[in-house]
Amino acid sequence: MAAPKSDKKAMIPDNISQKGLVLLGCGKMGSAMLEWWLKGGVPASSVWVLDPKPSEWLQNLARRGLHLNQALPVAAAVVVIAVKPQMMAEALPKIVKAGDSSTVYLSIAAGTPIAKFESVLGADTAIIRAMPNTPAAIGKGITALVGNANTNPEMMQSCEILLAAVGQTVLLNSEDQMDAVTALSGSGPAYVFHLVETMAAAGVAQGLPVGMAMRLAKATVAGAGLLAEQSSLSPAQLRVNVTSPAGTTAAALEVLMDPKSGFPDLVTKAVKAAADRSRSLRD
Repeated sequence: MAAPKSDKKAMIPDNISQKGLVLLGCGKMGSAMLEWWLKGGVPASSVWVLDPKPSEWLQNLARRGLHLNQALPVAAAVVVIAVKPQMMAEALPKIVKAGDSSTVYLSIAAGTPIAKFESVLGADTAIIRAMPNTPAAIGKGITALVGNANTNPEMMQSCEILLAAVGQTVLLNSEDQMDAVTALSGSGPAYVFHLVETMAAAGVAQGLPVGMAMRLAKATVAGAGLLAEQSSLSPAQLRVNVTSPAGTTAAALEVLMDPKSGFPDLVTKAVKAAADRSRSLRD
């Protein structure tokens, strides 16, 4: 896997403003991405959205020039596919005529392989599959991308810039890595949220008020995550730096790092279970 790209927000490519961007599906992730794209400089008038149940927010954007459930452009620069996998069969035919050889189709739909899109959109179509995660809603996500053989560097760059609006990006070496990405970063926020829940509950069990325990747990996880990301030290070294010999942290880590019942075995099993489920949905 390639090294992470910078999370610095880049300018939206001119071809998107000129030729247009189509968004198929505008649920939670689609809405979050669209909001950041508009903030990043994409004109509302350059965006076409297809959504069967548009939110009030979308309807307000339509009054400002966004094309909501209207006829699509003949050759959009990017067509973003953000519908649930079970809606693909009905939704994909609607965007077949929205592109030509210069158009790239960008899918953020979980579990749907590139081959599925090629079977509907055409074997010669440029298709990029991406896996963002929910912190994209606050511009702190991370998205993995991989393109098919028809995707040229300029297309990949345009999609990377779009996705950099909601956080960091990484490029995969092959689509086979997407199941592991789904299990690690795609599903990963849920693991962290559950950690917050369990830490807060443990604090309550030791005598803290519920609200205080939750506040302490949230701030601790958020702060430690930011420190891990920004520090030049490895997470392992940061852990060592917090741990005094025979101290309170050492006592806790003795439980958490137990090779049979601690985090190493538990998290490995959890990520494997998610990856296995991802593979089963793909097959």
